[in-house]
Order: sequence, then C-alpha cells, then structure tokens
Amino acid sequence: MESSPPAGFAARSGVPFRVQRRVEFRDTDAAGIAHFSAFFFWMESAEHELLRELAIAVVDGKGSARQGSDHGGHESWPRVSAGCDYKAAVRFGDEIDILVTVAEIGRSSVTYAFRFEHAGAWVAQGRVVAVRCLMRGDEPPAAVAIPADIVSRLERHRTGG
Repeated sequence: MESSPPAGFAARSGVPFRVQRRVEFRDTDAAGIAHFSAFFFWMESAEHELLRELAIAVVDGKGSARQGSDHGGHESWPRVSAGCDYKAAVRFGDEIDILVTVAEIGRSSVTYAFRFEHAGAWVAQGRVVAVRCLMRGDEPPAAVAIPADIVSRLERHRTGG
C-alpha cells in the first residue's frame, strides 16, 4: 500500500525530471537486493543528469566571471546533507525510475527530492542538499550565491518544499 508522496513532490508548477537505471550486480548485496548505498550513487548520477539537461555545470570555472571577479578558483556543488528512506527491495536486473525534483532553492543551496520506483511501485525516497561553493586550492569551500540564471533553470523542476 502506497502512502502519500515524499516531501518535495507536492504539486506546484514544475515537473519531475525522470531517469532510468538498471540494478547492476555491483549494486547488490549478498542477499541479491540493491545495497542501501547504491541509492546514494543513483541520486548523485540523476542530479548530474538533471544539471546537464539544464545546461548547469557541476564544476564551473566561469562562475567567477559571471559574478564579476577573478578569484582563481572554480564553483561546484558539494553536498552538505543526504538521506534515503527505503520502502521496498529491488533486485539485480530490475529497472528503476528515478524522479528528481527541486524541493527548495536558497541563496546558495539547492535541496533535491528523489523518488525511486520499480514497475510503478514506490521503492525509496531520498533528499540531497547541495551548496554552490567557491573552491580555491587548499582553502575551505566558501558558499556563494546561486546566479539568477541558474535559479531560473532549476525552477523548471521545482515542485514544492
């Protein structure tokens, strides 16, 4: 029995971004089901596909030029939080659909919500928070504002929060 959708999937103007994956042998545990850690790789992979679809660089060497400075570094999206809740098992060879939405957009952060389905059944839900950061050599990452053009593109898949 399926319960209500996870946070981040409430109806709004955006549409979930959908990708498919097949559970590979390397993704399974000794019992033959997908290991919990595989879902974290799938979330990262699906996020990167979404960013590519929106023409947003995962590692952006031009971010400083857009913001009017030359800091000698690059901008990227390190994760500051990630989690996943599991509802049902998937096994080697199963095809899964991963639906990605943008649940929240902050000044420098994006919260993604993920819903995993197999044959139309809800398998798992996840959430990842990524922060746009300036990366310079040995210095710690420094949060920077997400440029308006990137916010605008992310909004296409914003469905709630």
